[in-house]
Amino acid sequence: MEENGLLSSPVRRVAVYSLALNISLVSIKYLLSVATGSLALRADAVHSLVDVFASIALILGLVISTRKSPKFPYGLYKIENVVSVVIALLLFLTAYEIVQQALFEDTAAVSYDLPVLVVVALLIPVPFLFGRYEMHVGRRYNSPGLVADGNQFTADVLSSAIVFLGLVGSAFGLPLDRIAAVIVAVFILRAGWGILVDGMRVLLDASVDQKTLEEIRGFILAEPAVADVRRITGRNSGRYVFVEADVAFRIDDLEQAHRISERIKETIRDTIPRVDRVVLHLEPASVTHTRYAVALGDEEGTISPHFGEAPLFAIIDFDRSAGKVDEMRLITNPYTEVEKGKGMQTARRLLTEKPDVVVTRERMAGKGPAYLFAEAGVEVLRTEIPLLKEFLQAVRSGEGTEPDEISAAANHGQE
Repeated sequence: MEENGLLSSPVRRVAVYSLALNISLVSIKYLLSVATGSLALRADAVHSLVDVFASIALILGLVISTRKSPKFPYGLYKIENVVSVVIALLLFLTAYEIVQQALFEDTAAVSYDLPVLVVVALLIPVPFLFGRYEMHVGRRYNSPGLVADGNQFTADVLSSAIVFLGLVGSAFGLPLDRIAAVIVAVFILRAGWGILVDGMRVLLDASVDQKTLEEIRGFILAEPAVADVRRITGRNSGRYVFVEADVAFRIDDLEQAHRISERIKETIRDTIPRVDRVVLHLEPASVTHTRYAVALGDEEGTISPHFGEAPLFAIIDFDRSAGKVDEMRLITNPYTEVEKGKGMQTARRLLTEKPDVVVTRERMAGKGPAYLFAEAGVEVLRTEIPLLKEFLQAVRSGEGTEPDEISAAANHGQE
């Protein structure tokens, strides 16, 4: 089979099976209705014939939804949702047919025998089992059309059960099929309404669920070069998800920012397979605040002469416009006893805190952590100021809000 053939994907394959099963059910029910003269079986055959058209529509929707066209740059994925809405309407029609049959039609068969009852009874579990399988595949591959068609098959189970009860009840003169028909119609209407609502939400570009958006936001923020996610939206289109986000980068190099954004997109698509397209709008990070990460040798605030061996780091949020510290907290360094690579591991841990400037008394030029910080757009400042409180005084002093100016206040340039 060719890669783009009708049976090339599990979703299309199950849709073809659905069509074949519906054709078989129509044929069997129609032959039984001719043999018995049962109006109920004939009506059920007509109902299954409607399902045949629904299966054809589903297959067309699955095929057309994957086509690319310059006139539809965002794809034709929503055709699947259009199909699911059509199937929902067919469910409403089914409910109407059942009510009509229960209230106004004579459902008693003219003639029947035990083999007919056995065949009708055997027909009941077939669509139920296939419908459950079809919904399982539909949910696994996020195909709304397949899920809707599976629901249609479960509705067929109920209508087939009504026919069977009608045939059995007629033997005893009890109109059980009429009472059951009304109850079944309510269940069918409920299923159809759920399918209709889900399909219309997508067609009207309703947002992706908040849990998925927060998961995507987390992947974006995990990138050290990202300062903030200012806005994130998503919408469903068929079985796929489209995401757009306004992302503040701490780096000014557009080529580097583009490379990082592609890495973020790949991570999101690999982790959440339903995501088809991610659009990141790159924006500069806010300059009103600066976050410093200062390597400390002790809790008294001595600035450590070693980066990787610093037991503590002070995380300081400095309000540049007000010239004051908004918040300061201490975090421990769990990698001080690591024999190899403690500097790199410490740097990765610090990057999760999203610092703008890393301050240490150690020369970092040419070392691995410095390259990690440079990739993330983080300034590395070497200072000879021995104490944290003196460093903060330098930060607060006039123009000492820029790394190079702080360095100048300490009479040392940035390495």
